[in-house]
Amino acid sequence: MDFATAIAQTCAGLEQHPEKGAATFRADHTLTGLTEVDAEIRTHRVTIDEPPSLGGADAGPNPVELVLAGLGGCQAIALRVWAAKLDIAFDHVRVRVEGDLDVRGFFGVDESVRPGFSAIRVRAEISGPEPHDRYDELYKAVEAHCPVQDIVTNGVPVTSELTVTDA
Repeated sequence: MDFATAIAQTCAGLEQHPEKGAATFRADHTLTGLTEVDAEIRTHRVTIDEPPSLGGADAGPNPVELVLAGLGGCQAIALRVWAAKLDIAFDHVRVRVEGDLDVRGFFGVDESVRPGFSAIRVRAEISGPEPHDRYDELYKAVEAHCPVQDIVTNGVPVTSELTVTDA
């Protein structure tokens, strides 16, 4: 079965059984070093760490870099999915994501500085045989349906709790 058919079947199934669209994703994290974190995501392990300039050993990307990677990865996948849904051919896709962050907010050096990104820029590049307006149509669909872009743009309510256990 080709990708477009698989996507069409998935969408048809979700239209018939909307309750099957709900999913919960999970990641478990353990601090294993000074700033090194072992993350378990399904059957995958990811090492997260800070660069030396922020006190880490650079054993992996830092959390904010993973946010950028998540956004870029989601955009690339959404381009693939929506190209199939809209019957738009392409040869090559590349997505670059950059974010501006002032670490004074994280370290509490200046409480007026936001601890997160102040700006994020996404640059998607696509090549292929279609007219430019078809790729514009495709990218509008991607921006409207990319889950990570929605999370970053619109925010999501976060609830947190701390459990303290005896040592």
